[in-house]
Amino acid sequence: MKIIQPSFSIEGEVDGGKILQHIERAGRTCYKSENLITTDSAKRFVEAIIKRGHESVLEHASISVRVICDRGVSHEIVRHRIASYSQESTRYCCYSKEKFGSELTFVHPFFLHPGTPDYDVWLRAMGESEKAYIWFTTHGWSAQEARSVLPNSLKTELVMTMNLREWRHFFRLRTAKAAHPQMREIACPMLDEFRRLVPVIFDDI
Repeated sequence: MKIIQPSFSIEGEVDGGKILQHIERAGRTCYKSENLITTDSAKRFVEAIIKRGHESVLEHASISVRVICDRGVSHEIVRHRIASYSQESTRYCCYSKEKFGSELTFVHPFFLHPGTPDYDVWLRAMGESEKAYIWFTTHGWSAQEARSVLPNSLKTELVMTMNLREWRHFFRLRTAKAAHPQMREIACPMLDEFRRLVPVIFDDI
């Protein structure tokens, strides 16, 4: 059994300046104001369209992120409709095989502290889940059948791609104080990284 922390990484190179320029070129089509494009006009243009609520222009750019989290958090992530997802499948990944170290991997819930009774109960529950899963898969059950004993804490990995308008929607919902704590654990630092990489677009969230 392996216990890990959740994480994320941006897929591919993200050039925030080029993204703003791309959005400006697309957006100025609406006003036929391409003649106003300068070497430093993109930032002001994008600021203005966001202020006016003309966010459909942001759909011309997208970013992909690889997320490692537990299955419970992933169920919330994939509820976002305007996105593409590729997720590790518990139907086809058989964790009792050597490829996966013949063990299950679980994501540590940050609100459970090692050395406390609550953490010990959680750890035992994960261990029992692993024992049952490995027993089933080594006694003729397929992975898709044995997965019935897998808990929400099971590690999963997914790549998610959203246009920038949908990323704004995602961050508004998933960094809010009412969001699930483990979702915020991923979404808040992800928003910080998006702000670092892409000027203007996420500054008001």
